[in-house]
Amino acid sequence: MQITPTTTSSLSESSSATSLNVAQTDEARLREKAKDLEAAFLAEMLKLAGVGKMQESFNGGAGEEQFSSFLADEYARSMVDKGGIGLAESIFQSLQKGAQNA
Repeated sequence: MQITPTTTSSLSESSSATSLNVAQTDEARLREKAKDLEAAFLAEMLKLAGVGKMQESFNGGAGEEQFSSFLADEYARSMVDKGGIGLAESIFQSLQKGAQNA
């Protein structure tokens, strides 16, 4: 069995790669949270616009009332997944600046 010696050079390269992976993970997390916030905002706007509201002629009952908010939430998530209105990118940049300043 051959054991290769570990030098400080290889350790610093390893820690650089680790910190790069951590930075990418943090960035991905921030971006996902920004998308979640945009989806929540859009869902509220869709609900206020009447998406998922019961129509008088359909008569879906209490079940339709309870699940109509899920419809607006899914529409909002779908909109964000397709690019949204650009709010997520603005939120992401603000979060990223705040993280760099902290």
